[in-house]
Amino acid sequence: MPPELIVDTPAALAEALAARFEEEARRTLAARGLFSVALPGGSVGTTFFPRLARAVVDWSRTEFFWGDERAVPPSDPDSNFALARSLWLEPAGVPASRIHRMEAEVPDPEAAARAYSEALVRLLGAPPRLDLVLLGVGPDGHVCSLFPGHPLLRDEGRYVAFVHDSPKPPPRRLTLTVPVLAAAGLLVVAALGHEKAEVVREALEQPESALPLSLVTRWARRVVFLVDGEAASRLSRPT
Repeated sequence: MPPELIVDTPAALAEALAARFEEEARRTLAARGLFSVALPGGSVGTTFFPRLARAVVDWSRTEFFWGDERAVPPSDPDSNFALARSLWLEPAGVPASRIHRMEAEVPDPEAAARAYSEALVRLLGAPPRLDLVLLGVGPDGHVCSLFPGHPLLRDEGRYVAFVHDSPKPPPRRLTLTVPVLAAAGLLVVAALGHEKAEVVREALEQPESALPLSLVTRWARRVVFLVDGEAASRLSRPT
């Protein structure tokens, strides 16, 4: 199914995402009694999390995971978990038992990756299938901590991996892998700003692109792109 493209202001995109999030949660909870999501960090979090915290969702039956995490303590300002906790999880009153933090800062990150993979399988089955994954994207086309040209893009045997050589600091991170992201029930990609325009164009208009964003969205079941006017500025036929 071709990706759905929504072009609007960041505020309007936040409303559109909240409505879609509520719809997916209602449908999934009615069918299975459990709704699972994976969260990003960065500008996507600051733009969208405050609105999502006010979404009408049964948080007691929503499992929160992360797409990736830096090797920093959970109190660090660079922690993706810390951002979500302050802007979404605490304001929404999400039960602690439903929050599954990536412990990327521990001395043995390989063991942390295995433990997170086991948690995904225990709650979501094997292979794990998240219901909704919210992704940001870098100007280079990276998603989570999956960077262009990295060998991990070809890894189909793991659900969670330790990255020791991220080109963006800090170099040590945990990340979900391409197969897990692509298997999500709904993949939502948010891209804001002119520096994202070229990778958005490539992902949507170049079928053979090798960008991480392109690989994940090309293999995914359902994809929605939420982009502002600047990020859509290089598309052939923006809507």
